[in-house]
Formats: sequence, C-alpha cells, structure tokens
Amino acid sequence: MVTIKDVAKVAGVSIATVSRVIHDGHQVGEACRARVKKVIAELGYRPNSNARALVSKTTNTLGVVTPKLSMPFFGSLASGVEKGARENNYKLLMSNSLYETKSEQEAIDSLRDHNCQAIILHSEYSDEKTLLKLAKEIPGLVLINRYMPAIANRCVWLDNVAGARTATDYLINRGHKNFAVITSIYQNGDPGFRLQGIRESLKLAGLQLSEAAIEESTANMEGGEQAVQALLNKGIQFTALLAYNDLMAIGAIHALFAAGLRVPEDVSVIGFDDLIVSRACRPRLTTMHYPVEEMASYATKLAIQLSDTSIEPESRTHLFIPQLVERDSVADAPRS
Repeated sequence: MVTIKDVAKVAGVSIATVSRVIHDGHQVGEACRARVKKVIAELGYRPNSNARALVSKTTNTLGVVTPKLSMPFFGSLASGVEKGARENNYKLLMSNSLYETKSEQEAIDSLRDHNCQAIILHSEYSDEKTLLKLAKEIPGLVLINRYMPAIANRCVWLDNVAGARTATDYLINRGHKNFAVITSIYQNGDPGFRLQGIRESLKLAGLQLSEAAIEESTANMEGGEQAVQALLNKGIQFTALLAYNDLMAIGAIHALFAAGLRVPEDVSVIGFDDLIVSRACRPRLTTMHYPVEEMASYATKLAIQLSDTSIEPESRTHLFIPQLVERDSVADAPRS
C-alpha cells in the first residue's frame, strides 16, 4: 500500500509538505503543490482517514442503526441516509439492531468506537431514559420515526395518527361502513398510533370497530395472510380492510382471493408506506405514502448540523405528514 512517505520520497519533499497539500495548507508554493498532486495521482495514494481522525478527533463518518436492513422499509430508509451522506461528503456505516434492545445498544457502541459524531437511530425498544442519555453523549444523534418532547429538535417523525385518519376517511367517503384492521404485533408506537387514528375517524362518522375485527400478526406478507384468514375464520363481515403496512396489505389480498373474495369489488384494501411493491402487485395497492427516504435524507443533514457543536441547535420539531396515493385496491362499498 502506498504511504505518505512514498509520496514524499518520489516528489522530493518532506512528509509535512505532502500533508499540507492534502489538507490544502497555504505554506506550499503552487509549483510544489502541483508536483505533489501529480505524484499522488500517479501512485494512487489515498489518505488514511483513520489516521486523520486520531489527529483531529473527528471523522466525516455517519452511522445509521435500523432494526433490519433487509426489510424494504428500512432499505428505503438506509437509501435516504446514504443520499444525504453523499451530498455532504460523509462516509456511511450501517448496522442492524435485530429488534433487540441489547443489539441496538451494541450497534450504537460500535459506531461510537468508530468516532461517529452523527448517528441516525431508528430505535424500536430503547427506553426514553437511555435515549436521553445518548443524546447528551452523542452531539449528532437524531431519532427517526420516534418523537420525544424533551429532545424534539433531534426527532424526525411521521404523524401516524393523521395518516390513519386520512386512510379511514377515504374509505368512509367511498361508502364503507363495515371495517376490519390487521395490525402489527411489534410493540413499538406506530401500530397504536395508527389504530388510534382509525378509531377517531370511525367515531366521528358514527361507526364502530369491534375488537374482534382487529387482528394482530407479523408485519409482513405472511402475517397479512394469517391475519385475514383469522378474521374470516371468526366470521367477521367487512367491506373495507385497513392494513398496518403494504406488505400486510398484499398478504391480505392473497388471502382474500384464496377465499373467493374479489379486491376491490367485494373488499377494499388500503396499505401504508407506499413501497415499490405496492405498484407492482395486482390490483395496484392504494396506500399512504410514507416519505421515508426524504425523512432519512433530512435526518442525515440534521445529524451533521447537530454534530457541529460550535453551532447552537434550533429548538424546533421535524414533522412529516403521509399522503394518500390512490390506485386500484379501493372501490365504492358494494351495494347490499
């Protein structure tokens, strides 16, 4: 591997001079600077970022922790973080928490060992006390998809209640009165907030959602199929189905077709997230667009700003609103 000593030897200058050229120092003549840069290019020398970090105590390295990068939603989140990192000339380190508090903490510790001053954290299960402590210790820590009033300026989050209301109102306006819900068994905040929004809209419309019409399962296609099968086995009658996310919605459509029910003629189905797969399935899925890539890119820039401790952070929140995307899986309520 080519070292800074090799560059200095070939260019006929000191190591200090090569260092000044690399860091755009002013104490180097233009002819000398051009010669050193030419040698760097010819030898293919790349500065050691770890060595520079030891001197400066900082790195242009940003970290992101998500539960499971292989899942489409978190893959989209990571894509948004990568975009923001590239735009700001930051390198990116990624890690999975695997839906475990211990693994989440270990992932954060690993990023801190790499001197990451900016970290995007999608925290599922860490308690508020732990997160508040981390916020004090990590200048550029930003929480995504979680809101904590005490550190609101570090939170980039989605209004899940408003999104669920919009989806429910859309179905109500299409004439639906018999509703069912399939939701996630994961005990984070999102399922509860979305269920809250659904209930609020139904109550305002004078409609009720029985507990029997709510089925929990894993937040994937298999879970969606199992949840709908359970609803049908219980004899629940519904013409409108609200799914926790797109994957559950697609699984639900499979189960409905298997039971001889047509979508949307017999049952209208609406998802949440607006993943790529929602445009590829048949019928194309009506859903709530979750601007996860935009949020992640925004969170990245915010984390980089906060990591600069010389700048006073602004006291404001960073709230995003989901938008309805109309496709083919919702129709007017069938006539009785």
